Amino acid sequence: MAMSGVVAVAEPAFWAGFTRNYPETFVDYFRQISEFEPTRAAEYGIKHYCWVAVNPKEAENPKLSHQVLEHMPGFFEKPTVLGIGEIGFHKTTPEEEEIFEAQVDMAIKYDQLILIHTPHLADKVRGTRRTLDVLKNMNVDPERVWIDHVEEHTIREPLDQGYWVGFTIYPITKCSPRRAVDMLEMYGRERILVNSSADWGPSDPFTLQECIMDFRGRGHSLQEAIEIFHNNPCRFLGQNPKFDIQPVRVESYSEEVQPVA
Repeated sequence: MAMSGVVAVAEPAFWAGFTRNYPETFVDYFRQISEFEPTRAAEYGIKHYCWVAVNPKEAENPKLSHQVLEHMPGFFEKPTVLGIGEIGFHKTTPEEEEIFEAQVDMAIKYDQLILIHTPHLADKVRGTRRTLDVLKNMNVDPERVWIDHVEEHTIREPLDQGYWVGFTIYPITKCSPRRAVDMLEMYGRERILVNSSADWGPSDPFTLQECIMDFRGRGHSLQEAIEIFHNNPCRFLGQNPKFDIQPVRVESYSEEVQPVA
């Protein structure tokens, strides 16, 4: 990843692959991603940031979830924690909605960025619309909210309402590199983030690089690629001053092949 130009990762709080039964298990996990993983990434020159949250896949137990939420504010002061995420819906149940609202309230109270998970497959449209309905009834600034895993049938509404949206590039599920570039060409680059993911299915972090190559292969300039794949994350994440990587310009860069003397 470092050799291909990756300068930072922002890891959301994720499902462990099994049901966690105790709040302390979550606390230890938050410590892992906020304390240990930054040192591991630093060995390769990559800055590691993270988010803390009760993931939607684990929000079906409100009692446990509220116990975990009591511990989360203590992590907001850590130098690599960017906000609350990922939160939102998995099956779009009342229990998930209760914990979703509680975490949005916490983000507003502590002035944290928000990263939102939208459901996959058949529940995506319903879950995305319910997400927007919940946010509409809360005092949240759309500029500080990233709605992730959008696809062709769910991108327009969050963009029209002023939110940032994310394409999650994946080998099989979610979005392919080619589809992501199609959407970039259709909707432009404003408030759009492109990210890759690695979890419990077939995963490949280099799908992001494939997406960049596809984008450039269609004739888009280097600066356009940098605006989308580097500068947009800097603009959104940089709303938290802990994220200190700045947007860049390459106006002086020549894409012509120069002769070697």
